[in-house]
Amino acid sequence: MRAFFSVSTILLLLVSTAAAHTVDLTSLPLADGEVSSEPRAGSVFACQTRFNPNAPGAQRSGDWLNETAGTFDLTRKPTVDGNVVHLSELDIAIAGTRRLINGNTLPDHPTGQFPVSRSDDAFYYDRNPNTIRAHAFSVSLPTNPAIAERPSCLPMGAIGIMLTGAVLFNALDARGENALAHEILDNCQGHPQRSGLYHYHGKSPCQNDPAAATEHSTLIGYALDGFAIYGYHGEGGVLLTSRDLDECHGHVGQVMLEGEMQTIYHYHATPDYPYTLSCFKGDPTSIAGLSGSARRAGPEGPRRGDRFDRPPPRRPR
Repeated sequence: MRAFFSVSTILLLLVSTAAAHTVDLTSLPLADGEVSSEPRAGSVFACQTRFNPNAPGAQRSGDWLNETAGTFDLTRKPTVDGNVVHLSELDIAIAGTRRLINGNTLPDHPTGQFPVSRSDDAFYYDRNPNTIRAHAFSVSLPTNPAIAERPSCLPMGAIGIMLTGAVLFNALDARGENALAHEILDNCQGHPQRSGLYHYHGKSPCQNDPAAATEHSTLIGYALDGFAIYGYHGEGGVLLTSRDLDECHGHVGQVMLEGEMQTIYHYHATPDYPYTLSCFKGDPTSIAGLSGSARRAGPEGPRRGDRFDRPPPRRPR
């Protein structure tokens, strides 16, 4: 499947509330190299300080990337075919001052077919060989998290649990580059790593935000420091970008949580890099079995940047 963003979706982002920033999905910042050793807005404060440029990942780049301009066109990027339904499990309960989350990491929406089929045009670019597998987990998060004395770095693994049941990773691939720009994902912007853990690197387009256009986005997940994650829109329905948020990609504001309006610190997803968290504002926990690397098993074939004698196959739109 060649692209998954409809014209109406593109226009919605472009002409959202007048006070909002404009976001052009055809010219998003590539932001490769925006990895920092300390908290910095618009960058990922990563716990991993060195990356292997030859780590397994996408084998080829395509015409959606404009490395000269430092941008990429999300509307031209291929997606992995498939409509695989999974038995998703997610339970969230409050016990005193703790939020108990149990699940199996499988999403409540269909995914692409992984491993990527040879007949899929995505195979030319990214031969992800991994199979989506369930991972039972249980985590206890504070219902009223506190801002830590210093922000914490983000691991190359789960940094949050989304209300779809899937987990959230940071914006980086195993090479330390912008995963959303380089890796070929399915229609819901997810894919599995080598243990079969299906994950996103930003807000999934398959996770609805039912709030009215003039209202704050709804809750979409929880970071592993306990702070809530909301969608693209702030108070008054304003479309947010990275520059509206602090060094960890959040701010203090009024949101609906636990059925009541509260003025609290919270994170936001944005259409631009780093998409969700750029560091932990509170004290994070980890989840056994979900804290491993985002790296994938190495597929066969040439790596990204190799030269080719033929153009990539194209399917009719």
